[in-house]
Amino acid sequence: MVHSLIQLAIFWTLFLVVLPIVLSTLEDRLELDAPWLEDAWCNWVGASLFFAAGALGVASCLTMALRGDGTPLPAATARRLVVAGPYRFVRNPMAIAGALQTIGVGLWLGAWTALAAAVAGALIWNYFVRPSEEADLAARFGEEYEAYSSRGALQGAFTADA
Repeated sequence: MVHSLIQLAIFWTLFLVVLPIVLSTLEDRLELDAPWLEDAWCNWVGASLFFAAGALGVASCLTMALRGDGTPLPAATARRLVVAGPYRFVRNPMAIAGALQTIGVGLWLGAWTALAAAVAGALIWNYFVRPSEEADLAARFGEEYEAYSSRGALQGAFTADA
């Protein structure tokens, strides 16, 4: 579980602090600001979304570690299929949490480039990473994964990794 939390902290630091601050700074220096993102509601909605999605991310990470006997990263992936906690409702709550947190940071900082990064990251994950994760899960867990993936956990985008 400690390894999972360390991985989560590193991921959050890089993608939810460093990258958005760099993008926001570039926007300011290049005078590419989006005035509509400077409204107070953006800060409030962004912070709220960031913390709500962060709770989902932590819950997903802990569920993966405790129920899956592994970490969210492929190098030390779960040894058991996880269908509890947030995974009961969607097949990849960590991907959803990450995209929503990045959107939250973009709104909070007023950085449209962070919002664009969230969309780009979601598309990359959905079209390039998700298919290989689903194939890996199907190969490792066979019928158990097939039953899980067909039983009604949210289908479509952001649906792999249990």
